[in-house]
Amino acid sequence: MDTKRTHAWQSMYPPLQSHAHDWLDVGDGHQVYWEECGNPLGQPALFVHGGPGAGCTTDDRRWFDPRRYRIVLFDQRGAGRSRPCGRLIANDTEHLVRDMETLRRHLQIERWLLFGGSWGATLALAYAQCQPERTQALVLRGVFTAASSERRWLYTDQGAAALYPEAWQRLTLPIEASQCTDVLSALAKQLHCGDAATEQAVARAWMQWEQDLMELEVQTPQKPTGQRFPDDGTALAMARIGVHFACHAFFLEEGQLLVQAARLRSVPGVIAQGERDLVTPPAAALALHRAWPHSRLHLIEAAGHASSHPAMAQQLIAATDHFGAPARRSAPRHKLTTV
Repeated sequence: MDTKRTHAWQSMYPPLQSHAHDWLDVGDGHQVYWEECGNPLGQPALFVHGGPGAGCTTDDRRWFDPRRYRIVLFDQRGAGRSRPCGRLIANDTEHLVRDMETLRRHLQIERWLLFGGSWGATLALAYAQCQPERTQALVLRGVFTAASSERRWLYTDQGAAALYPEAWQRLTLPIEASQCTDVLSALAKQLHCGDAATEQAVARAWMQWEQDLMELEVQTPQKPTGQRFPDDGTALAMARIGVHFACHAFFLEEGQLLVQAARLRSVPGVIAQGERDLVTPPAAALALHRAWPHSRLHLIEAAGHASSHPAMAQQLIAATDHFGAPARRSAPRHKLTTV
């Protein structure tokens, strides 16, 4: 791979087809979608998507060398292709961590590397702290620990909203002025109001808020502008799950992921953090690095929250390359088919 290339997608491995996929019944009426690609005999790695509620994409397979990694991806409860779409019952951080462990046992994997960004980093940390003996390493981007200071930054008029009022106005536009003191509760109510037009407007406002912050971070020739939103049903499911988690402080105790970082004493990891990140500002990554002695922190000066920034993508690929050990023997040729 030519790591000197400047376009993010040129830093990643080529598009790759999956060679196995299915739905796993995890209880509570949920079926979690999972897929595998790469080398079936390689080092196991789990991609943990963000959101909450976003689901995986085909590009998420490309963070790993398919010759060396057995790449596993899954859509969290209610997200992506998991069934039922948008279901909030028994959908919280503890259940998601259990689902990851259930999937590991189902696939008969002893230990795996976890890769996650933003909410994906949060969930990967929560899993690793519960299952350190099953976690070989962590590769994290845009750390979010769900502390009250991080939530205030994102969801009240005391944080990013004060600096970027136009973006905040787009988020709160569907909400009555009297409800703007508790934006999350107001959004949750509107997302379940029963009026399809209102629900869709709020769902798109929720998704646009993060996109607006990312657009404000930094502009480079390689950074795409604008957002292609998913279809109405998917957007509504994503927003409902995202607001559900945010309303409940992401189902984590205050400071939990920092306090329990001591459980990672045997787990190495890389933290890649954009210095200009407006969605998950660098303070959380710095705090995690201080609490987790076996971590290596890379502050990327020109990058924001997006994994698509060339410098960020190169750092993430370097991290998975670093942790990836050669498989004992190559996978059958058809297993590594690119698209």
